Amino acid sequence: MTQPPAPSGPRTEVLRTLEAVQVLSDSMERMHNTLKGPMEMNPSDVAALRMLVIRERQGQPVTPQDIARHLQISTASATVLVDRLVDAGHARRRPHPRDRRSRVVELTDLARRSFQHHFGARLAAMREVIDARDDEELQLIAEFLTALADSMVVSLPEATTAPPQEDS
Repeated sequence: MTQPPAPSGPRTEVLRTLEAVQVLSDSMERMHNTLKGPMEMNPSDVAALRMLVIRERQGQPVTPQDIARHLQISTASATVLVDRLVDAGHARRRPHPRDRRSRVVELTDLARRSFQHHFGARLAAMREVIDARDDEELQLIAEFLTALADSMVVSLPEATTAPPQEDS
């Protein structure tokens, strides 16, 4: 079986980059899915933990409402999700640092240890790839990935046309 011809012209690198982003996204999703079984969690729980890890590194408090918005679920569902994480020992509720009427959700040491246990080898392998780049390359890569991530959360108008139909 022959391979389709590679695209030619100045946009070849754009297509290769988009494909690389899709491959990276797929790899990240598969990596995160490995948490579901050993930690006895559903995909929403894992996604909420990932969010908590990222926001903790950024120094941003996370409310149950933030989790609801991030996962696009109701606040009632987010409350149930947070209850599961708290009951499993992966999260705790604390008073909000700036708004005492509100609560924040934080990771526990158990959650951090679980992430390290399940992701430690993968993170070390990723670190090797990153360490092979110089600081200028890493700055460019970080800026690119940040801009790409930001572009995916921009509010887009809802589609007003019907979805594509299957060919007959």
